[in-house]
Amino acid sequence: MAKTLYETLGVPKNASADEVKKAYRSLARKWHPDKNPGDAAAEEKFKEIQGAYDILSDADKRKQYDTFGSANGRMGGAGGSGGAGPVFTDFQFGDLGDIFGGLFGGGRGGRGGGAAGARGQAQRGTRGNDVEVSVSLSFEDALRGAEVKIPVELETTCATCAGTGARPGTTPVICPECKGRGVRAESQGLFALSQPCSRCRGNGTVIESPCTACHGSGREQRTKRYTVKIPAGVKDGTRIKLKEKGEAGFGGAPAGDLYVVTRVAESALFERRGADLVVEVPITYPEAVLGATVEIPTPDGSRLSLKVAPGTEDGKLLRVRGHGAPKLAPATGKGDLLARLRIVVPAKPAKAEREAIEALAKVANHDPREGLFR
Repeated sequence: MAKTLYETLGVPKNASADEVKKAYRSLARKWHPDKNPGDAAAEEKFKEIQGAYDILSDADKRKQYDTFGSANGRMGGAGGSGGAGPVFTDFQFGDLGDIFGGLFGGGRGGRGGGAAGARGQAQRGTRGNDVEVSVSLSFEDALRGAEVKIPVELETTCATCAGTGARPGTTPVICPECKGRGVRAESQGLFALSQPCSRCRGNGTVIESPCTACHGSGREQRTKRYTVKIPAGVKDGTRIKLKEKGEAGFGGAPAGDLYVVTRVAESALFERRGADLVVEVPITYPEAVLGATVEIPTPDGSRLSLKVAPGTEDGKLLRVRGHGAPKLAPATGKGDLLARLRIVVPAKPAKAEREAIEALAKVANHDPREGLFR
């Protein structure tokens, strides 16, 4: 049973365009003939992958394939895949010149041939892959912002051949087999079926003298170092986008984007709730009963005076506006600082404290458990 194009790329039928592209790139790198010299099986696998991607990456061709193709590669249509009919491999309806060119000795426009076809192939560039890296920050740096240097391992355009894949001083030439179209039509009864050209592997051009640095791939691995400004107020998991700083594009297409993900260490004092910060403030029993003014820390290292009202209960939250974390754009300003009051009871009170507490117990007329029993 013939594989579907989706099975060839290892993606589900409902895969997004980005998922199809990602799967193709991964497989193309693995099976590229330049990485498997002399391996005929790898070359056939690469052709199969290239042919599948040529259809599934084109919205119109993919729609036609989904409509007229089936899991076993037979013509489906309204009657499903069980009916009799010719078996198609990498069938394409999108170009009438490809379909009928093999029957009538010439195309009817379509992608064209020769230099025009080669230019069209080159213009079908593919945007480079996005890249994601993580950067570790202290809690304090996340609040005040920082400037960090990040090394990123990228697949970039070969510096020696400027991405052409050809030795400097030479250029790729139009494929003599497909005349630059990247595909060849094979007659199958009433139809001519398009297959990736075996000579140029669907590129439309061939490299007669490969670049010695990249071996004809036009790509190279390189470590780039970027200086990234981390805005004040980032949280753990904040993603910062650096446009077109990802992997280089193909065929002159733009590079992908670089995403810097912040990993923020926890604070020993503050708990973060969005732009608000919570700090636990211990107070004594007399301060809770009689009221007091206490000092609390702020995230910038300064201190604030906070008034505790008489009769304050354990766990009460007091809000200090504008002393929290900076808000990220498009919001402005800062969040609030929330002081959670905690009444601290001495584990081993001094003699004078014990005597005072015993005296208090004798005159206390409030029963906190009143109402528990009915």
